[in-house]
Amino acid sequence: MDYDVKDLALADEGKLAIEWAGRQMPVVQSIAERFGKEKPLAGLRLGACLHVTTETANLVLALKAGGAEVLLCASNPLSTQDDVAASLVKHYEIPVFALKGEDNDTYYRHLNALLDGRPQLTMDDGADLVSVLHSERQQQLSEVVAGTEETTTGVIRLRSMAEGGVLKYPIIAVNDADTKHFFDNRYGTGQSTIDGVLRATNILLAGKTVVVCGYGWCGKGVAMRADGMGASVVVTEVDPLRALEAAMDGYRVMKGVDAARMGDLFVTLTGDLGVLRREHFEVMKDGAIVANSGHFNVEIDIPALESLAVSQRTIRRYIREYTLADGRRLCLLGEGRLINLAAAEGHPPSVMDMSFANQALCSEYVAQHGQSLTNTVHPVPAEIDKEIARLKLATMEIEIDTLTPEQETYLNSWEMGTT
Repeated sequence: MDYDVKDLALADEGKLAIEWAGRQMPVVQSIAERFGKEKPLAGLRLGACLHVTTETANLVLALKAGGAEVLLCASNPLSTQDDVAASLVKHYEIPVFALKGEDNDTYYRHLNALLDGRPQLTMDDGADLVSVLHSERQQQLSEVVAGTEETTTGVIRLRSMAEGGVLKYPIIAVNDADTKHFFDNRYGTGQSTIDGVLRATNILLAGKTVVVCGYGWCGKGVAMRADGMGASVVVTEVDPLRALEAAMDGYRVMKGVDAARMGDLFVTLTGDLGVLRREHFEVMKDGAIVANSGHFNVEIDIPALESLAVSQRTIRRYIREYTLADGRRLCLLGEGRLINLAAAEGHPPSVMDMSFANQALCSEYVAQHGQSLTNTVHPVPAEIDKEIARLKLATMEIEIDTLTPEQETYLNSWEMGTT
């Protein structure tokens, strides 16, 4: 079996970590149990480009239980948990290509190593796997039935491909499922981003001015958590509706260059490039901390920051300090990559339980229906979304009401009104 991980001696530690996370992922565990009996993915090769974490490991094991031949590589150079990667290889015989801190060349070598396994289903987190398939390995496209995508950034890229007529197989936008973005993006990103920042810096958030760049679901989560810890939250946006929502939620909203003058901590969460750039760095206060929790490290213009600096040093693990000509020091966290995975462990397992339940059930769906889907980006079927919510509620021992026959009749009729 081909693989590339840091050290198989880490495998036993990784196995315990996988088991611990699995206890907090009851929905994925229930799917794995059913998959083990029904084998809906039997005979299929599935290539997954995801963050190699304990939560991902439990998803991969569920897919393997369903009969899939799974190959896994990292979707981010800094997010791999090396002990987890080692355990998947040693204990579960899953080919893994992932090293925490791998350079750009190694990252793409690992993508190609996975594609050498000739997957028939893809599972992506950021659309790099799909991109490489379409740009460098087009001869394999006819072998791929369908795929899924985990992130906002990836869905944006894939919709662009579909609109341009270049997407050659159907993709399910797992990111857009209600049981994904309402919970994973808001509560998962909110908590794990703050966790990553605090692990990297050990700062006190209370009394600080935290600038949240982007007020999508991820930005809402970070703003909510920072506010809850006593920070004064400022939001920057380009979308007037989201900016209005942030203002109605009680946050100060302003242009980025104005926020740059007052922020103590900046977090980008937009999915776009150059969100923080030279004009912002030029007015930031001494000691300002800059972090990213969007998928790619392009949200912060690191080359511009480097060009402004007269010196730089790593002052603490995950903190690169840049000293500017006027003596101000700006601190970049985690190389500008996802801070929640670069400096911490990513989202808690209990919220990834829903996201990865979507991945598992959507893989089953495309295995059954992929041949009949058009080559575009499709929503998660509503019945899958509701089933995951139902299962999650059951694991939380929460019961809800059901409509009476009379209520169903009323909601489905137009004749009944005021009487």
